[in-house]
Formats: sequence, C-alpha cells, structure tokens
Amino acid sequence: MPDTPTPATMHKHPGGGSAATAGPPGAGGVAKPAGERGRTALAVGVVEKIAGMAAREVAGIHALGSGLARTFGAMRDRVPGGKPSVGRGIKAEVGEKQTAIDIALVVEYGVVIPELARQVRENIINAVERMTGLEVVEVNIAVNDVHLPDEPEYEEEEVPETPPGQRPKLK
Repeated sequence: MPDTPTPATMHKHPGGGSAATAGPPGAGGVAKPAGERGRTALAVGVVEKIAGMAAREVAGIHALGSGLARTFGAMRDRVPGGKPSVGRGIKAEVGEKQTAIDIALVVEYGVVIPELARQVRENIINAVERMTGLEVVEVNIAVNDVHLPDEPEYEEEEVPETPPGQRPKLK
C-alpha cells in the first residue's frame, strides 16, 4: 500500500512548483464552495486510534491485541516518556474513500462473543465513518483469548524502581 500523501505532495506540478489548485477554479467558470477546494489525507494511525477508542467503549472487552502485542506494549508503556498506544491490536487499510479494519481482542469470561463482536463492529463503523467520512467496508474481529476473573495480569505487575545508575536486584 503506498504511503499516505501529505498536503505538500498532493498538488505538485510537473514544473516542480506547487499550487493550491490545479487548473481552473471550477467547472464552467463557477468556483467550487470553499469546503470542497483541496483534498484531505488521513494517516492509517488516525483510523486505528479512532477504531481503538470505539472498541474500548464496549463493555466486555478486557484488552486489545494479541498476547505478544500486549506484552511488548506493556514494556513500551513503562519506558520513561512512553505513551500507551490506543491503536494497539488494530490494523487498518486506508484508501481515498474507504477503509478496512482488523482488530484483535481479549474478551472477559462470560460475555456472549457474537453479540460483543456485533457491538464492537457497529461502534467502530459508526465512529470511523462519522469522524473521517470514509466508508468502512469491513471490520474483521479476531478473539484471541478469554480473560478469566482469577487470572493474573502481566500488564498490571509493579516493577520496582531502581535509582539511576544502579542495577535492579535479581530475585
């Protein structure tokens, strides 16, 4: 899939210069409304974040991503200055007018998975279409695990802090 165009690369002329519009201002000498002049390019990460936030709004989801992605994400989140990834577990393909989304998730024990998947799919489609104007052609959901109530959380384990310049003590 080609990289998402940037505003600077969208309107290049063959002579090397760029302009806000290419050609006449409108068809037949009639100028287009101001809101229709130019194009809007959405990065894949934008769609992934919107989908991630929409999925988290549905009750019954324990986490997003596969076990390996969650483990690496938890380690990345602990790095000073690191930020949690809202789009973890989400992959999107973004075109000019359409998008397709794949999501991996872990559900809570006891939820009805087909109903949860329907709610997640509806929430993602509504949020992405409303916020981006793109048509969501599909939302593929992979349920990778079921979280049991008595299962320990790797992501919630506390890591003892060591003063700068000292090695952590091994157990």
